[in-house]
Amino acid sequence: MGYEFTVVTADIDEKGIRREKPEDLVMTLAEAKADAIVQRLLTGGGPLDEDASATLLITADTVVVYQGKIREKPTSKEEAREFIKGYSGGNAAVVGSVFVTNLKTGKRYGGWESAEVYFLEIPDEVIDALIDEGITFNVAGGLMLEHPLTLPFVDAVVGSTDTVMGLSKALTEKLLLEAL
Repeated sequence: MGYEFTVVTADIDEKGIRREKPEDLVMTLAEAKADAIVQRLLTGGGPLDEDASATLLITADTVVVYQGKIREKPTSKEEAREFIKGYSGGNAAVVGSVFVTNLKTGKRYGGWESAEVYFLEIPDEVIDALIDEGITFNVAGGLMLEHPLTLPFVDAVVGSTDTVMGLSKALTEKLLLEAL
């Protein structure tokens, strides 16, 4: 998006935070990440040694919703296989949040977006290759839309592709402008 930024991890227990609705979950997780990072910055434990008061903090979270159930990162090969086989020839929704905190004013602005992804049949050998590569364990729902092994089996995306990839550019830009 053309911004200079520093990546900071929140180090929160995401599994310890639960909400029934995916929209509520991603918003709560993004806010919890912001709280953790702000706290670290206030106690001097952050990477921002320069004037952090002029900085905007962007936090986000993404989940996949398949057949009404929230899916986060798979925790085993079996779960990753179940996730991907379920998408094969079907569809899933992605719900992503963005939360912008103005560290000077303390004001926060947040929102969420969703998109749907429709898949062609994904061959077992492609599923095996994705799982063996290990990338499936680092992303919500176990699939990266832009991965070269996944992309040929994406039939359609309804909504923003960058929402599916984990950070809606339009929503982020809107919230950045509000925060400024």
